[in-house]
Amino acid sequence: MTAEADLLPPEELERRLRAIGEERYHVHHPFHHLLHGGRLTRGQVQAWALNRYYYQASIPAKDASLLARLPTPALRREWRRRLVDHDGDGVTPGGVERWLKLCDGLGLDRDYVVSLRGLLPGTRFAVDAYVRFVRERSVLEAVASSLTEMFSPAIISQRVAGMLRNYDFVTEETLAYFTPRLSQAPQDVAFALDYVKREARTRAQQEQVLDALRFKCDLLWAQLDALHFAYVSPGLPPPGAFRP
Repeated sequence: MTAEADLLPPEELERRLRAIGEERYHVHHPFHHLLHGGRLTRGQVQAWALNRYYYQASIPAKDASLLARLPTPALRREWRRRLVDHDGDGVTPGGVERWLKLCDGLGLDRDYVVSLRGLLPGTRFAVDAYVRFVRERSVLEAVASSLTEMFSPAIISQRVAGMLRNYDFVTEETLAYFTPRLSQAPQDVAFALDYVKREARTRAQQEQVLDALRFKCDLLWAQLDALHFAYVSPGLPPPGAFRP
């Protein structure tokens, strides 16, 4: 059978990508169910926010590394928009600043959060692996790894509604980070999904796209594994990690 005959139709590639999210996205993780179900203490929610900050703050770094490798002005303009979404434009705060305000609202000391002194090793390893993946793998794989955004509107809706309903220490202002992502994420997905469906021109490249999304889902899952182990069960934060 020829390589051309092996090639998945674009709609089948998209179907398989979405199936990966249905199986592997961290919306299914027990820690997420505890978080939006109101079954965590304030200190456990603080631990989640503090560790998630490192992921949020690292997104511009991984996007900048990819921006430097994009071959056309049109692609660079698209990816530059993502940098502004997260870093802000000097007037309107970006996602990183909004996440710090979330941490403020939960009662965390901002200097402590930014210092990363309380970070779990599992969080650091997972996030650093993502930045390294985007920096070192092909542009196609790097773009494909961003496609977890296909599934983020659902988790955002669950998270915001559940946390507002179940925690008296959470307000709409605290969770303001998530509101812009409801419009930014679909825009990001439309571009990235079109790109991988168009640029994955061999079956091997299509498999790379699928593997990149699996990798991204796995590292998001690993971050919640680390949180669950340290702060829920058995509840053993490592030396130096944040302790509520």
